[in-house]
Amino acid sequence: MRAAFSLGLALTAVGTAGYAVGVAAPYPGRSLSVTAVMVGVTLAAIGRAKLPEDEP
Repeated sequence: MRAAFSLGLALTAVGTAGYAVGVAAPYPGRSLSVTAVMVGVTLAAIGRAKLPEDEP
C-alpha cells in the first residue's frame, strides 16, 4: 500500500503543477490536471489507510 501512497503524492503534485500552468497559459488537455489531482488524493488516502492485517 505504500506504493499507492507514493504514487498518489506524485500524481497530486503533477496535477497541481499542471493546473497552475493551465491558469497561466491555457493548453489543450488542461482539464486532465484536475483529474490527476482527484485520483492522486484518492490513491494517497488508500495508501495511507490501515489494513486489517496491519493491526496486532
